[in-house]
Amino acid sequence: MDIRSNEPYWLIKNAFESSYPSLQKSITTDVLVIGGGITGALITYQLLKEGREVVLVDRRDVCNGSSAASTAMLQYEIDVPLYKLIEQRGEETAISSYKNCEKAIYDLENIVEEIDSNCHFEIRKSVYFASDKDGEKMLEKEFRTRQKFGFAVEWLNRNQLHDLGLDARVAIQSDSGGNFDPYKFTYDLLALCAKKGATIFDRTEIRKTRQKGDKMIAVTPDKLKIQANHIIHCTGYESVKTIAKKIVNLKSTYALASEAFEELPYPFRNHIFWDTSSPYFYFRGTADNRVIAGGGDEKFKNAIKRDALLNKKWDFLTKHFKRYFHGIDFTPDYIWAGTFGETEDGLPYLGRPNPEINEHYVLGFGGNGITYSVMAMDAILDSLNHRDHIFLTDYGFDR
Repeated sequence: MDIRSNEPYWLIKNAFESSYPSLQKSITTDVLVIGGGITGALITYQLLKEGREVVLVDRRDVCNGSSAASTAMLQYEIDVPLYKLIEQRGEETAISSYKNCEKAIYDLENIVEEIDSNCHFEIRKSVYFASDKDGEKMLEKEFRTRQKFGFAVEWLNRNQLHDLGLDARVAIQSDSGGNFDPYKFTYDLLALCAKKGATIFDRTEIRKTRQKGDKMIAVTPDKLKIQANHIIHCTGYESVKTIAKKIVNLKSTYALASEAFEELPYPFRNHIFWDTSSPYFYFRGTADNRVIAGGGDEKFKNAIKRDALLNKKWDFLTKHFKRYFHGIDFTPDYIWAGTFGETEDGLPYLGRPNPEINEHYVLGFGGNGITYSVMAMDAILDSLNHRDHIFLTDYGFDR
């Protein structure tokens, strides 16, 4: 699957520091992780901490799939508002999902410090804003729900938003948000994993997997085999090829990075922004004084159709940025697109689709994919050991 187009800003910014070899002979290992993006890197890091032997493979160069295309705007808010998620999944699952996403932001900050990654991780206030009456009504209900269940939120009116540089009616402000460079972080984490004993192969495609006795066998197009006790798929949106059940709706999404400002515009020094429209628009700053605008989703995943809209989305996203932030001279510089997907309840899928087979998935779909991957670090060992974990229940494939 072609899951992104053009060179995303993060790739242009970071380029390649080094690369990993492709698989040249059949091997055995304890755990095979398929997918060399941020999810695969986090899961590998956790397994190494637990003393497991890990081989990681990616069909591309590592970090070059969805992780490179991500705008890496971190929020605890899930794509489905809390009050709606309570209606869908009940109070316990909904509230714990929001709270664990919030915790994951700070867990990720700790990992960044642990590995000493220069990925410019920054905690930011999250501003969830409405620009019309319907959005305002929805936000009022969401604000009351979050207050009821103990989330630290603040209601901002039009004047307060104007002082912040945003033209909108009202907003919910939360303290727990963030942003960082996802490519640099993933690259640094994989380098550390390799140093700590993980074996990493890129340009190595897994064509099929099968069970053989109590072992799992992964086979490449060249008939090379990796025998493992467990296989963990960290393949994101490409997992639709290997899971029979329809679990995610795929679409195309777009992101636009501005030229660098002399200094980061005031609204983006301490805040990230997203709105109540569907699909929503979002805006964040970068460490090198650019602003990223994202959104404009289309309900298809065809790469040719997606890429044909890049010029149109360039103008579209620029227009919407200027609609909300009048005083900022936004000059677009880079645009890219990628495949994006949402589940019905906005929640991830973790664990084994078939409890009888040692084949596991860590699929953090939606706008919270990164925080979901951090959460999965807590559950992956229980999945391998056939133990219960609340995440494996709440986010299981049989829900």
